[in-house]
Amino acid sequence: MIVTVINGQNHKGSTYNIAKILLDNLGENEVHEFFLPRDLDHFCTGCYSCIKDETLCPFYVEKKKIMDMVEKSDILIFTTPTYCMNVSAPMKSFIDLTFTYWMSHKPRSSMFSKKAVVISTSAGAGAKKAVKGISETLFYWGVPYIKCYGKAIQAANWDQVKPEIKTKLEKDMKSLANKIETSKVRVGVKTRFMFSMMRMMQIKNMGSGEEERNYWKEKGWLEKKRPWKV
Repeated sequence: MIVTVINGQNHKGSTYNIAKILLDNLGENEVHEFFLPRDLDHFCTGCYSCIKDETLCPFYVEKKKIMDMVEKSDILIFTTPTYCMNVSAPMKSFIDLTFTYWMSHKPRSSMFSKKAVVISTSAGAGAKKAVKGISETLFYWGVPYIKCYGKAIQAANWDQVKPEIKTKLEKDMKSLANKIETSKVRVGVKTRFMFSMMRMMQIKNMGSGEEERNYWKEKGWLEKKRPWKV
């Protein structure tokens, strides 16, 4: 399997280490890892050029390196520290820069067959809220299988995490890895319904422009084809 990890910070802290435990439990895989902001150090400018042509995005080259690997992967792992009860700024920027992948714009067929995991840690509260923002993005990308793990570790860094908490984390990641390996990907009712809503929007010319509608038309989605039936 091909696994892509997108880390919402450059340093290798608690959230990173939990993801590493998960990767170790998933066994031998082809793993590709990116760090934000190191690998994509930009904020969306709101120029809307990507709606017409994604190559017009001023940060297209850096973004493409990440998203090409995302599209090739079987499993996606997103990690973010919890900052001010939410995702890190680099992760939020990444979400903004990839908004055209949402079902409301130009979703990719490959997304509807992937598994994803979202991990966040906090010293106190907020980790569950942080993972929710990323999981919602993945849902709108069309990813049908999403597992979230938000954990208060009661420590400022990995070295300070108590041994009993680390033991619990290791147990949780072993269990999660087993679920990921044994579960089948099925596109559920919620995803199908959302896709149908976005399809109707495109049929009625209520999307973001002719280029976007043509994208849906070329895919055959305005007719009977669906991205999860390849």
